[in-house]
Parts: sequence; structure tokens; C-alpha cells
Amino acid sequence: MSARHSHPSRRQILLACAAGIGAAAVPGLAWSQSKAPETVRIGFQKSSTLTIYLKAQGTLEKALAPLGVSVQWYEFTSGLPLLEALNVGGLELSADVADAVPPFAFAADAKLTYYASELPSPTAQAIVVKRDSPITSVAQLKGQKVGFAKGAGAHYLLIEALARNGLSIKDVQPAYLSPADGRAAFERDAIAAWVIWDPFLAAVQRQSGARILVDGTGLSNYRRFYLASSAFAQKRPDVLAVVYDELAKAGLWTKANPAAAAQFHAPVIGLDAATVEAANLRRSYAVQPADAAALEEQQRIADAFTQQGVLPKKVNIRDVPVWRKG
Repeated sequence: MSARHSHPSRRQILLACAAGIGAAAVPGLAWSQSKAPETVRIGFQKSSTLTIYLKAQGTLEKALAPLGVSVQWYEFTSGLPLLEALNVGGLELSADVADAVPPFAFAADAKLTYYASELPSPTAQAIVVKRDSPITSVAQLKGQKVGFAKGAGAHYLLIEALARNGLSIKDVQPAYLSPADGRAAFERDAIAAWVIWDPFLAAVQRQSGARILVDGTGLSNYRRFYLASSAFAQKRPDVLAVVYDELAKAGLWTKANPAAAAQFHAPVIGLDAATVEAANLRRSYAVQPADAAALEEQQRIADAFTQQGVLPKKVNIRDVPVWRKG
């Protein structure tokens, strides 16, 4: 790669996302989209267990080296800013994001492609309250301040839980908070309830004795989806094939060895191994193509957000490209 073309910094990527500007406005981004990149930029979260495993082991770097491709990693607080970065050209691939996140990106006309998904993990996210909270049912959240990350799987879980009790998002006071800010608000009683996912869910349960009001069982399947920029998916299906295979292998190993997986994952994300193991036991980690059932579920989620006025327009998931391994 020519020395004249430096890679954009994480700050540049995030500034581009925050401003809603195109890749051409950020040095290095427009160039990187002009040809099949020699460096693949991957965004991940603390909940991206399989990707963090591959990153820690250097697995993708080794597997992609024969293709002349290196890897750069960028951590995000939640799925929505991650897909925003992917949309503006700051990344080529995303690690897993919750099922509620892609519809937000597609409502913004993002040119993204599904390249994998995970089977459901409904108990890996929940609505929690303090151990001594007087709230014992979802119906009692009416009029209360509820914290969650906008566009996350937690957002959809809250909508479905409220609907099951004859309520809508308008019946509560939403507080859009990152996981870190949500935990702080929860601890100081600034919110009455918090909707959160693992490993943050396991952490607040074990460290603060938080009580689960309801998890996703029967409400939200909480599948995880992996996406790529459509331009990259078209140019480098060979890279996607390698990444898919390595994710699938990592998923099988993690599910078979939750305690061992927790031992390496815990120090990376700053949690104790027992907490991470508890989170691992609730995730399926079963990587597969984004099949018809998963995409139908994506459409139901998108429709629910549209009906609640959360999305500005209808999203047609059938129009979204899906990569299939040849």
C-alpha cells in the first residue's frame, strides 16, 4: 500500500458517523472504497464474543494473509453506531449486532449485506430492576423512566414487552443510554428499569443483584447478525468466506467450552470470568447463513418499529442483499 494513503483513525470514523457525512469527506475513507482494500476494517462490541476470540488469537490475520489482506479492529459501544460507521465507509465488516439494529441502518438507506447470523439467544437480554424495587411487572413500568440503547435489541425487547401488556413506548419515559451510561444511571436510581444484554446483563446481576423483570423468552428471539458493506461483499466474497468459516468454528468451540472461553474473554472486556461464563451459557453462538426465518424475523422487527413511529418509513428486508457462501 502506498505510504501516501494512511488509514483513517477511529476518531475520524466516529466524527464522520456523528456528522452524517459521506466517506469522501474523511481522508482515507473515499480512497479505501475505490478498490478492494488490502486492509479489512472490522467493527465489534464487548458483546461480540466470537470476534473478540478471533482478534485475541490473531486467527483472521493468519487466515487472510494468503489473500494479501490484513485486519484493523475498531470497538464500538453498541450496534447502531457500528452500522453507521459501516454505512459511511469507515468499516468493511461488522461483527455481530443485535437483531433490532439492521432495520435502523436500512431505514437510513444503508448499502449493507447480511453475511451471517446466529441462532436465537432470547435469555441473553432482559429488562432488569433493582433488587428492592417495588416494580414486579412490566405493566408497572407505565410512566417510569426506562434506560436502553436506541436501536439495540433491548429497544425491541422493550417494545414487545410493553405491547404484551397493552402499552407502547409512549407510555414510558425512554432514556437512550449506552451500556456504561445505563449502568451508572441504574446504580444511582436515575432510571426505574434498564433493558440490557450480555455480558452487561450478567455483570449487573452478579455485581448488583439486579432482578430480571422479563427476558426475551416468547418476546424477542435476539438473533445476532453480521453485516458487510455491499460494495465490499461484491468485491471480496473470498474474504467473507474466510471470515464466515472462522466465526463458525469459533462459535462451536465457545459453546462447547464456555468456561475456557470466559478465561480469555474476561480480561479483554474487564469482567471476571464467572460473569462472562454466565453470559456465554445464554448465547447460542451457532453461526449460520442469514436464512429465510431470520430475515422474516428482521421484517417483523422493522414493522414493529415503524408502527411505533420509531422508524421514519417502512423497511423492506427482502430488498437487502444476502451473501451466501459458494
